[in-house]
Amino acid sequence: MKFKTLTEFIIEKQADYPQASGELSRLLNDIGIAAKFVNREVNRAGLGEVMGYAGEVNVQGEDQKKLDVYANDQFIAALKSGGQCCAIGSEENEDIIILDSEISRYGKYVVAMDPLDGSSNIESNVSIGTLFSIYRRRTIRGAATLEDFLQPGRNLVASGYVIYGSSTMLVYTTGNGVNGFTLDPSVGLFILSHPDMRYPETGSIYSINEANYFSFPEGVRQYIHYCQEEDQETRRPYSTRYIGSMVADFHRNVIRGGIFIYPGTTKNKNGKLRLLYECNPVAFLAEQAGGSASDGFRRILDIQPTSLHERVPLFVGPVTMVKKAEEFMTLFSADFKIG
Repeated sequence: MKFKTLTEFIIEKQADYPQASGELSRLLNDIGIAAKFVNREVNRAGLGEVMGYAGEVNVQGEDQKKLDVYANDQFIAALKSGGQCCAIGSEENEDIIILDSEISRYGKYVVAMDPLDGSSNIESNVSIGTLFSIYRRRTIRGAATLEDFLQPGRNLVASGYVIYGSSTMLVYTTGNGVNGFTLDPSVGLFILSHPDMRYPETGSIYSINEANYFSFPEGVRQYIHYCQEEDQETRRPYSTRYIGSMVADFHRNVIRGGIFIYPGTTKNKNGKLRLLYECNPVAFLAEQAGGSASDGFRRILDIQPTSLHERVPLFVGPVTMVKKAEEFMTLFSADFKIG
């Protein structure tokens, strides 16, 4: 059986576009290289010195884990040395990071990323991940600016995630379907294992932290009731599955069929997920996998960001499930509408 590696796949797809110059292909390869280093540390976390807190607080006001810092450093280093990226926006840094080496300052792309999503699960040996989104820079001359990042998700050139779990996978899209690659640790290569990933047309899973039930908007509470009702025609009641690592929840739901919801609450009306490097990348992937992503009222990829760390609610999954959730939000939660 002939296996196709991530590098081979990227080069093959690049050949489909004669006008392609190869920069994006090399950028995606750089992300894959950094992911291997992070995977190595994740897999030996219980044996090494990367468990626990780093003693710092990131821009989100969250305590940084040692692996958060390590992953951030690895992706920054890989993107800087590759030269195709001129600036990075990271969950771990308050401002954008300008890459001003001789090669990277002329890069055509900017990358927004969450270097280690779900890091609170590290000690529990639960799947965690990396999220990334790639935009073509808007500015033409000089150093990149915040303007290069403040683009709606529909302008994405590529997005994806790496999930570190029972196996390590890199899943990405460039706007022509979604493909997943599993890392073969014996040879250190990402191998195409999940070609043309698609949501099932109907799902039977809902993923939400129900501990916040009483602070959810009424539309979300009513949708949860809908998910729990018995109805053979729509395969209800649905099963509830919530890991607390968005990459892991999203990955499972694409394969099994389910909706992931992280809504606003009475305390945090816009929720806690960041638009540029959490919601946009999964929204792009979801749409390319035949699904949908919304803030409860509008398409995620149409939202114009106004700041690097802007937060929005997220409903992502099969089209029918997201549409039903939007119906409940429109009917019961007009006061939660933002934008």
